[in-house]
Amino acid sequence: MVPQAAFHAKFSRICYCFAMHSALVRYHEIALKRGNRAYFVEHLKKNLSTALRGMGLKEIRNASGRLLLNFNHDVPPDELIDRLGRVFGIANFSLVERTDADMPALAAHVLEALEGQSFDSFRVETRRVDKRFPLTSNDINRELGALVQAHSGARVDLNRPELTVSVEILPSSAFVSLRRIRGPGGLPVGTSGRLVSLISGGIDSPVASYRMMQRGCRLIFVHFHSSPFLDRSSQEKAKVLVDLLTRHQYNSRLYLVPFGEIQRRIVAAVLRPLRVVIYRRMMLRIASVIALKERARALATGESLAQVASQTLPNIAVIEEAARLPVLRPLIGMDKQEIIDQAMDIGTFETSVQPDQDCCQLFVPKHPAVKATLRRVREAEEALDVEELVALGADHVEVERFYYPEPKESHGREVA
Repeated sequence: MVPQAAFHAKFSRICYCFAMHSALVRYHEIALKRGNRAYFVEHLKKNLSTALRGMGLKEIRNASGRLLLNFNHDVPPDELIDRLGRVFGIANFSLVERTDADMPALAAHVLEALEGQSFDSFRVETRRVDKRFPLTSNDINRELGALVQAHSGARVDLNRPELTVSVEILPSSAFVSLRRIRGPGGLPVGTSGRLVSLISGGIDSPVASYRMMQRGCRLIFVHFHSSPFLDRSSQEKAKVLVDLLTRHQYNSRLYLVPFGEIQRRIVAAVLRPLRVVIYRRMMLRIASVIALKERARALATGESLAQVASQTLPNIAVIEEAARLPVLRPLIGMDKQEIIDQAMDIGTFETSVQPDQDCCQLFVPKHPAVKATLRRVREAEEALDVEELVALGADHVEVERFYYPEPKESHGREVA
């Protein structure tokens, strides 16, 4: 998979030499929703309006299974590509220039688009949505292909061209673009409900969060830290990671939960092998309280089966029993390299691998249990005042808010 940053950089090298006032957005999975399609399209339009805030977006129009974005003025192509490339629900998109749906106008706009371009091979792709247009798609490809070849001297390559000239014929107009740019796919954020995502400073949980947003979920983030026993580095990493992920859902809340004192009390009352399992159970209890407050319907974690001691199948079953809501694990069947590859692709890997001191390093036994039983764990928890410990975490959280694009008066933190 091509890293997202490199992918955008690749396409930013395409020089759009004609004025960019429009973009054409295409969706795929949304189109399969039939009777519910309008619901998903309206969410996508709302998210596009938010993602493009401050860029002079004039209107978003339905255009035969696509969305046409018109701007009040020229827009910077690099920035537009970057922002559209993060909007879930988009299969692909093009920066386009609108023209009349006739061959002389199309020919003129294609030549204008090619000014300043250097390429050795090309192809022309036409999508004729309006079947009343007098020429077929193949006829248009041939005529415009001959024009481009005469203008540039480049050869035609239908399989791996250096440049693709795309033409779309709609009922009221036509559009010319030089590239179709891949979107992130999935469903628009907000269409699948709210989740609370447990996010650490590691590699896995940001990828799990990304994958749940890609399925249309809006996430509230919860990070457990061990301050004052450890420094605040894990909290700072969590903030950076949530800031990166907010570029896909536009506003986020991060609950910072003090967990060090809870760990200390567990250590004082519980034998070493079961401590990690009980830590995790306590985290799910506290996250459940926050989720119910936020009207979220499930929890999400970055667990991958058998990756570490707490993620064996017996331990996962015992840990999940403490949750008051369903626990979703989008990475459960992925191996570590697959997770790393996606972390690099979405831009969280470099932050995740920076050293920090998180709660997983505090009071952790050398040989944790890998086959905990519910009976043994419940017996161990009898030595704890579970309700008091849950309240100790849930009642002393800090809440940090994140926005993208950031409104001028939006930044701040509140303590709950």
